[in-house]
Amino acid sequence: MNSKHKEGQYKPWSLEYHGYDPKKEKSRESLLAVGNGYLGVRGALEETRACDTNYPGTYMAGLYNRLVSKVAGKDIENEDFVNCPNWAYINFRIGDTPWLDINKTEIISFKRILDLSTGKLTRELVVKGNKGNETAITSSRVASMDNPHLAAIQYTIKPLNYSGEIELISSLDGNIINDGVPRYRELNQQHLKPVEEGYGGNTSWLVVETTQSGIEVAQAARHTTLKNGNPMPVKSTCKTTKGKVDCFFPISLERNEVLTLEKVVAIHTSKPDDVKSPLAESKNLLKNVGSFNTILEASGQAWKKIWDKIDIQIEGDPKSQMLARLHLYHLMVAASPHNVNIDAGIAARGLHGEAYRGHIFWDELYILPLYCIFMPDVAKSILNYRYRRINKAREYAKEYGYKGAMFPWQSGSDGREETQVIHLNPVSGKWGDDYSSLQRHISIAIAYNTWYYFQVTEDMAFMEEAGAELFLEICRFWASKSVFDEATGRFSISKVMGPDEFHEQHKASKGGGVKDNAYTNIMVAWLFKEAEIILEKMPESAKEKTLQKISLSTGELEGWKKISTQLNIPVSEEGIIEQFDGYFGLKELDWDGYRKKYNNIYRLDRILKAEGKSPDEYKLAKQADTLMAFYNLDEETISGIMEGSGYQLPEGYLEKNYTYYLNRTSHGSTLSRVVHAYLANLFGGSELGSQLYFEALGSDYTDIQGGTTAEGIHAGVMAGTALMAITSFAGVNFKKECLSINPVLPENWKCIKFNFTFKNAHYFVEVKPGLFKIEIKNDILGEVLVEFSNKKINLPTNKVIVLDY
Repeated sequence: MNSKHKEGQYKPWSLEYHGYDPKKEKSRESLLAVGNGYLGVRGALEETRACDTNYPGTYMAGLYNRLVSKVAGKDIENEDFVNCPNWAYINFRIGDTPWLDINKTEIISFKRILDLSTGKLTRELVVKGNKGNETAITSSRVASMDNPHLAAIQYTIKPLNYSGEIELISSLDGNIINDGVPRYRELNQQHLKPVEEGYGGNTSWLVVETTQSGIEVAQAARHTTLKNGNPMPVKSTCKTTKGKVDCFFPISLERNEVLTLEKVVAIHTSKPDDVKSPLAESKNLLKNVGSFNTILEASGQAWKKIWDKIDIQIEGDPKSQMLARLHLYHLMVAASPHNVNIDAGIAARGLHGEAYRGHIFWDELYILPLYCIFMPDVAKSILNYRYRRINKAREYAKEYGYKGAMFPWQSGSDGREETQVIHLNPVSGKWGDDYSSLQRHISIAIAYNTWYYFQVTEDMAFMEEAGAELFLEICRFWASKSVFDEATGRFSISKVMGPDEFHEQHKASKGGGVKDNAYTNIMVAWLFKEAEIILEKMPESAKEKTLQKISLSTGELEGWKKISTQLNIPVSEEGIIEQFDGYFGLKELDWDGYRKKYNNIYRLDRILKAEGKSPDEYKLAKQADTLMAFYNLDEETISGIMEGSGYQLPEGYLEKNYTYYLNRTSHGSTLSRVVHAYLANLFGGSELGSQLYFEALGSDYTDIQGGTTAEGIHAGVMAGTALMAITSFAGVNFKKECLSINPVLPENWKCIKFNFTFKNAHYFVEVKPGLFKIEIKNDILGEVLVEFSNKKINLPTNKVIVLDY
């Protein structure tokens, strides 16, 4: 993506699509989703059902179901994010003609606008029927950010060149399956079974239950009709079938008369963190809510409070401004202030689709730091999702002969490992080992986020209640995985996969995975050092209580300290840190040849396997691996770890490592560009950094991976690009004891404004080329120490300060 643009092409507060492109429709549905953290609703047209072009979907945070499928003679169990009943279906027909099928109808005009400031999705459509009848349909949709159990649609129809009988249909449809990811279609995807359907007065309702987890989902819909803007009851009829309720609204309209149907829906579940009687709660809620506009107004006010906290204002680059807000918006759809009351992590693909089965991965490493500075209570809730499942992580570690807490690569409802350990080769038809679960660095991500939250908030109460135990038990796991190697005189960690993902096994690591992955070993050394600091900061009584609770002895802590300075992290004579033991001995790939042959080589692993080769044989990476350590930690921190372990690194070693690994990376993950952009800016490669950043910023908007956005947004890259605007371009570093600031704005950004909280102070920042304006609001401290352009200065609080750089 090029950040250049035509003035006026991008609106600062809206995502707009003109026209209808069936090939892009599912991706647009993801990007037009509405939601509030409790539920997310894909932006599919009201008139559509699941087909090759369209895919309606409603997803509830933390709602999963487990099914067994027969695959090539084996029983394979998968837990999935459940696609809940389609509450948004509304359609119309003229007389006795068929219901509108957008994919078989002549479209005269079509426009959709997602208002990012209020979460309102509007659609304006004019279609022409077989007899030349032209009809205008306008719909507006909202998932309330004020009350997360409410969603509503205002659906308006207007005959433009004819008069006649028109009939509307509005449904609650539970007869659906998970069908949003084509590669899962051979598996059992029937997650819902009907419980109750009914109607009475202007209300209809539906209750379904997940087939294995036994969670009830109740939806109650209230319908109101208006003619030419004035209330006018339409005699409706309703029909129930198992798992479905259809309500019909027939009316005679003259040319240019307008019929409006308002559909207000209340949704509850019986999840432990929700309600005991979902249907009763949904019916009662409908009795106490107003019109569509009333719901929209309240929701808009709630969104305003959110934007006051999270908005990033960019001047001089309308495209970046729109995309930054689009990313922040979708993060709030995935996890909002409501999530403090929800027991769920942030799914890698948000509440927007079924890719990765709605599981939670290490993507939170990119996501949680943003919540830490904007919405720390939500960040804490996400960390508590992990803490509540720490016993499962302990069981998982014990199962494999380790101590402490080993968290799963893929997590869902209860914290067990959801990653398959075998996979079927579609070409050979044979089963083989699947080493994906060896990406044990997920536990590093959880520990890092725990540290980051504490670093930003100084929330000692959380550390005493959960954080310290979480961090220390992860350290204990890594200590038990560290084995002293007589040959090197150092500790080694085997049977892991790094962030790279392309390298699944190497002969140096028996049992799959690789040995001494540099990212893993550097981060583990850091964890052990940080554990000591965390314990020093805790009050003595709280420290002793935590140590006693998990039976952590002084001798064990001393063992960690020893391992932290003796981990094996091979370095070449040129100062290149070896990605893993044996990496330097792998073959070089003809990158130019493969780019010429295939053009798109993001998924080099699939290309090589199709050629009968293995990615394990080559020096390549899907995304940043060794370099990922420098994204997490400052260069000086890593230098200290390496020097403390007896390794000598040459001057400029970060740039040397960057160049070496960038030339061997395919960027098969959208996250890759975020990391490489961030690091390029660290050593002055601002032109390359900007190029990679703008590619990452537009990756979902342009569906850079050729269709993956259709299966859900990429929450990690959305958070990573939003955070990078602050940490890299505005230059605000949250990883030191005091705030560190070194701005480097992209060439076409004239100004960036934002605010955040850090160590109990509220910062308001405005950055322009050469000028940094800051106000620190704190009623206790008279001044705050910051590091600006590598110099430490004390800034007075509650006063606007202007600094040159």
